[in-house]
Amino acid sequence: MANTAIVVGAGIGGLAAAVDLAVAGVAVTVVEAAATPGGKIRRVPVAGTSIDAGPTVLTMRWVFEDLLAAAGTSVARELSLQPLELIARHAWSATERLDLFADLDRSADAVGDFAGAAEARGFREFCARAARIYRVLEKPYLCGSRLRTPFGLVKRVGFHRLSDLIALSPYATLWSALGRHFRDPRLQQLFGRYATYVGSSPFQTPATLMLVAHVEGEGVWVIEGGMHRLATALATVATRLGVTFRYGTPVREVLVDRTMGATGVVLDGGERLAADNVVLNTDVGAVASGLLGEDVSHAAPKIPPAIRSLSALTWTVAAQTDGFPLHHHTVFFSRDYRAEFDRLFGERRFPHEPTVYVCAQDRGADPSVTPQGPERLLCLVNAPAIGDRPIDPAAIEACENAALEKLAACGLTIRYRPEASRLTTPADFHRLFPGTGGALYGRASHGWTASFRRPGSRTRIPGLYLAGGSTHPGPGLPMAALSGRLAAAALISDRASTRRSHPAGICGGTSTR
Repeated sequence: MANTAIVVGAGIGGLAAAVDLAVAGVAVTVVEAAATPGGKIRRVPVAGTSIDAGPTVLTMRWVFEDLLAAAGTSVARELSLQPLELIARHAWSATERLDLFADLDRSADAVGDFAGAAEARGFREFCARAARIYRVLEKPYLCGSRLRTPFGLVKRVGFHRLSDLIALSPYATLWSALGRHFRDPRLQQLFGRYATYVGSSPFQTPATLMLVAHVEGEGVWVIEGGMHRLATALATVATRLGVTFRYGTPVREVLVDRTMGATGVVLDGGERLAADNVVLNTDVGAVASGLLGEDVSHAAPKIPPAIRSLSALTWTVAAQTDGFPLHHHTVFFSRDYRAEFDRLFGERRFPHEPTVYVCAQDRGADPSVTPQGPERLLCLVNAPAIGDRPIDPAAIEACENAALEKLAACGLTIRYRPEASRLTTPADFHRLFPGTGGALYGRASHGWTASFRRPGSRTRIPGLYLAGGSTHPGPGLPMAALSGRLAAAALISDRASTRRSHPAGICGGTSTR
């Protein structure tokens, strides 16, 4: 088995790969362009404080329990987590609000109070279907190596479970599948928002995205100290295992030998680091664009602008709020969801009336505890991934004003000084994550074959592996971690054998349900 590996990028996928490789006895060096670990888990300094400006939802805790158990520790030892009883608050106007809870019965009662008994029954049926989809896909797909065709999924799941596979509704869109359970368009909108978790449109993503309802029902957690603590905890564990981290160290090129495959990297300053293997925890777009060298540009598929996932406009602010009882996660929905996504994907323009997500980071698991004085907020609206072309500042200003108008229409007033706010645009995301155009999730998950189009861990170059949210199994913190574990498993398997074997999956261990 190979003794050395370089991991490029200290995002969650790269950190998970580094931990597993170190446990297997591989000498690992992680090189990261930023000053801290985390990748898209960023913290932004604002008005003398710092605000999480990336992922804000932690689900599928078992993924991290398994990873840390393999490293001889646990989530409880490394992090302080609080489960949310109230998963998220949703609003359409000053009088239309709906809370969803970790307890299914409480959520069903809330749906019934909001939209009637028939919709409450539809909600229970929807949750049962989401759970069934999740159970079918968890080990064969989420925890398994990349599948190239739907037939591969059939083989992995087993022909005796064809009825379960049919229940996935692979040819139906998420929006149309939701119409089977809900008549109230507001509920379709609420659960259609799950498509944005993978940067996509509910009118084009497969119905399998319903599984997110089951994932959130299994638990959503808040991390004491903020989401960035997850990255620092994994980096600390990796360091204890002997992993070397080099921050502030951009990579100029991956070295490829025609006979040996990947043999190391060249840093921006010209320094060469040799290794038996290289794991790229970077966006696929950066690899395919040649930003890591022409020799590896064919190792990942190009993502043309037309199939990019969503970007975002985000505001990180320290502000006083009035008039609306924010929860840790609150969503303010637009009046016309289809028009919003037609603008985002059809016209590649900012929506006239955006849906606004607000993460109130000083409001934790107890909804009765409200912050005194200014509170830290991340406000986000979906945006087209056009960060690699000129953007009219007036269009950004108009979208910001429309977002504030949406919040005001729902009763929320946000007051802050200009110096206590920081705006991040698709152009900023493109600079932070080159080669993406600002797309935050790789390619959009549109169409029933989308799941099979993301690249897997292995590439056509021996010794070169891919990890991160733009690879299989997809975006989100647990998926990124699984991608890193799959990359490590593939590397270990390939180097331990004279042939390329393809492990079916990496889920397991004492923590897996």
